[in-house]
This record gives sequence, structure tokens and C-alpha cells, in this order.
Amino acid sequence: MGFPGTWMTTSESVVYRVVPKCACSTIGQVMYYSDHGEFFDGDIHDAMAGLHKWAIPESQPLIEAAVKNHTSYAFTAVRNPYGRILSSFFDKICGIQRNGKRYRGNMVPLLIQKYGIEVEGDFDQVASFRRFLLFARDTIRWRRPMDPDIHWSAMSGHISTYIVNRGTYDHIFFTEKFNEGMQTVLDNIEAAHPVDLATIPRFNESEGHGPKRAHPIEDYFDDLSIHLVREMYKKDFDLFKYDIDNPGNKLPIAEIDLAEVHAKLGD
Repeated sequence: MGFPGTWMTTSESVVYRVVPKCACSTIGQVMYYSDHGEFFDGDIHDAMAGLHKWAIPESQPLIEAAVKNHTSYAFTAVRNPYGRILSSFFDKICGIQRNGKRYRGNMVPLLIQKYGIEVEGDFDQVASFRRFLLFARDTIRWRRPMDPDIHWSAMSGHISTYIVNRGTYDHIFFTEKFNEGMQTVLDNIEAAHPVDLATIPRFNESEGHGPKRAHPIEDYFDDLSIHLVREMYKKDFDLFKYDIDNPGNKLPIAEIDLAEVHAKLGD
């Protein structure tokens, strides 16, 4: 299986397990800058040089050696599951992607037909999002009408592949406390070019893809929605210490226990 979704600086200073919808664009650009003294011109997900990625065959033996020998500092980042699934809806379901098309071709028409979701014009964001949640739950629980997408499959699933294949994380941080968490990473590596997190741009590559969120986050989640989110992401809430009972509280309620994460995701 190897290490899917894993990026590493060309200097091999740091290894990062990508978790979609958890500031991965900004994290990748910070890694790129730390080696090259400039940001990648474009979406970092498109970079095929200047950053080792598991998706690049030539990078795989280098990443595998760094991970298994633990010669590089290793980290990932997590996000409140309520905010993450809502962001996935606005970006991937409502939004037009950077190629000018809908995400995954026929998926949105399928959602319109089978789940009654609307994405055009002045649609009811709350009603459509709650219908999308039913679809997301169906993909995660029953893998119907399709397998779950990486953008709304559980964070623990992404993060576990690294551990199962003999990787060890040195740090997992909250995207809600991005500067603090990313600074810990930078403090633990030798970077050719120092990065000032207070002044760098945020590379939110999904921003502008979809409509603006019209309501506070808690307005999108009624009792049924909260039940569905719990069903999909209970392990994420437990391991990464977010408030499962209050969608309006985006901040974690405790610190992540790395030993617990490795023990529970290493099976």
C-alpha cells in the first residue's frame, strides 16, 4: 500500500500526510517555500517537481525510506468535522472546480436527481446541505451510490494509513490554530529558507469555487444532521478532541494524545 497522500520536502527535512480540507494547500506551500525560498506558482496540488509526493513514482523510495527510518520530522493536521464536511459541500458540490467543470463529472447531477439537492442560483443552502449529508453518510456507511470521496471520508482513515505502514507522527495540529501548529513543525526542522507564518498568504485553493456561506455554521446542523455527523465521524471527534455536541464550537476541547492516536489507528 505504501504511503498514499504523503508529501516530503526535497531536502527531506519534513514529511506530511495530506488530509483533504485541512489547510493542505497552505501547508504544501510552506513546505515548498522552506526549501526554495519562493512559493509554487499555481496550485501546489499540481506541482510535479520541487516537492516529493507519493503520486510521483520517483519520490516513492525516498518517502518510504524517510518514513520507515523516521529520519524526517513527520506531521499532519486535522479540522473540526462539522466545518470540514460543510466546506466540502460548498467547494465540491456547489462549486465549479479549477478546470471549469463540476467536481467528478456526473456526481452533482446524481445528487440533484436522487437526493433533491440544489446548487444553482439563490438556493436553500441549509436544506441542500442536509440532503448532501444523507448522501455522504450513504457513501461512508454503505459505499452507495459510490465510494466515499477523500474530501469527506473520515480524517482518521487518512491518518491511519501512515501508521499502519510503520510511520510515526511527531506532531498533529489543529487547522483552527494553524500558526501555532505549523510553527511547532518549523521549530523542529532545519529549513533552508525561514518562513514567517504571520505574513505569508493563505493558499485556500477552494475559495471562490462555490457560493458564500450564508449562515453561521450551527444553522446548518439540526438534530438529524448532528446524528449523521456523529455516525460518520465519531472516531475523529474522539481522537482529535473536537466538541461532538456543539457544531458552533469549532475549537478543540482538549489536546491530541499522540500515543492514543498511534495505538487506536495502528491496528
